[in-house]
Amino acid sequence: MEWLLVIMLFICIGQIFYIYRLRQITKQWYGALRGFRQGRQEKIFTTSKGLLADISYELNGIMEANRNQIAQLKKSDEASRQILTGLSHDVRTPLASLLGYLEALNQGMHDDKEQREYISVAYRKAADLKALVDKLFEWFKLNSNEQQFSMEETDINEYTREILIDWLPVLEQSHISLAVNIEDDDLVLSLDQMAYRRIMDNLLQNAVRHSGCTQITIAVRPLPGSVLLEVANNGRAIPAQQLPFIFERLYKGNAARSDKGSGLGLAITKELVTALKGEISVSSNPGNDTVFSIRLPRQVKEAASKIQK
Repeated sequence: MEWLLVIMLFICIGQIFYIYRLRQITKQWYGALRGFRQGRQEKIFTTSKGLLADISYELNGIMEANRNQIAQLKKSDEASRQILTGLSHDVRTPLASLLGYLEALNQGMHDDKEQREYISVAYRKAADLKALVDKLFEWFKLNSNEQQFSMEETDINEYTREILIDWLPVLEQSHISLAVNIEDDDLVLSLDQMAYRRIMDNLLQNAVRHSGCTQITIAVRPLPGSVLLEVANNGRAIPAQQLPFIFERLYKGNAARSDKGSGLGLAITKELVTALKGEISVSSNPGNDTVFSIRLPRQVKEAASKIQK
């Protein structure tokens, strides 16, 4: 009987120690969760093994994931405020000019030539305002993951040529020559055509408005498992210190973007490339072309996708 009592005693001592240890760990869990709720960043440390250690590990993972989400939301909220602040300044200038010309027209103290000139300027200012508003809505739609993408088999060579044809009048008016290096053979891949057109439009618009170039070169080349699109211009080089930030929202480099830019065009371009499961990069050196390179996969499994943040 004595040996049985000894065994029971050891079992009781073990249970008491386990209950004490469990109480200590649960208090640590409670303290960490309460601290997390109050905004403190604390982790749960335990030397235990088994289920208690697994629970501690999972709790740490949950709190870390929530901290990252909160940090991302704060960053996104701050970026949204900056975008609204920046665009409010961008809107004021064309809006003030538009109102000024409309007021002058309303007074009716001008001849036909002046009226036509005022109407032309007012139209351009209204178009600038529409472009700013459209870009703002597009950014928020992309950033909120609401943009839907419909992938379809597309001959990227032919479709790129169609896009460039639409740009010929703008390039001619801006005295910019166009060099095209696109093969005649079909090059088919799964593509959202509207997203691809927006990517091309943004890169061409960026070159026309901000680079001061006299020539734009477009190349489309097949690679193993992917397609490489290059949009190059011979304008002002982007300083090396600005290259890492060129795709950030609201970033405006002196050489890369003029004061007329909203700072969203290239950021939207990167988001769209990411949505198409592709990658974008830029290189620029004084004396050489500035080249935006986009690599798109030949096959995209999803028929419709959203941007994955």
